[in-house]
Amino acid sequence: MQIDILTTLPSMFTGPLTESMMKRAQDKKLAEIRIHDLRQWTQDKHRSTDDHPYGGGPGMVMMIEPIDKALQSFKAKKGTKQELIILTSAKGNVYTQQTAQTWSTSIKRLVIICGHYEGVDERVAQYLVDQEVRIGNYVLTGGELPAMVMIDSIVRLIPGVLGDHESVKNESHTILGYLEYPQYTRPENYNGWEVPQVLLGGNHKAIEDWRKNPTLNKSF
Repeated sequence: MQIDILTTLPSMFTGPLTESMMKRAQDKKLAEIRIHDLRQWTQDKHRSTDDHPYGGGPGMVMMIEPIDKALQSFKAKKGTKQELIILTSAKGNVYTQQTAQTWSTSIKRLVIICGHYEGVDERVAQYLVDQEVRIGNYVLTGGELPAMVMIDSIVRLIPGVLGDHESVKNESHTILGYLEYPQYTRPENYNGWEVPQVLLGGNHKAIEDWRKNPTLNKSF
């Protein structure tokens, strides 16, 4: 999968996308993550990406022109098969595990435009992107953190990124409303806090029943 990130703060991505599973995915050529500084496509000497809103009001609004020119430069176009252009936005669709699962298998190229300031010129949402997306019902300073969250949740689902791809099949939220069963490891007893006996007996049927039953596995 190729992921293109359009941002005014490219340095924010250096740490999160060069460690752990994200590094592994790129080293194994399973994901190519490219970070683009939006200011490359600005026109004035100040490299402005925002301006005052028409009609007045507080804050600044990201301009459409640099975004459009950037998308044109790396040939990203709304409505392209197996390609998705999204805009991070507090008024977008809520991002879920089901979204991550779908995108990890059906999309070959993902373009993320990181929103900022008071908002983004509405014509970006109308004419340039496939979807507006938010990661929760709250407002952040910019779209960089949501972009990192989405990239991490998608890339880890690409087969070959995790050591054992079977581990993603029974994770929390894989099915809407499902929460994964509790996990334990050594020591068996720590400060009097014990591992449930059912997990120590070797009865695989009993263990499976315990894991499937929230009433049982919350009772220990």
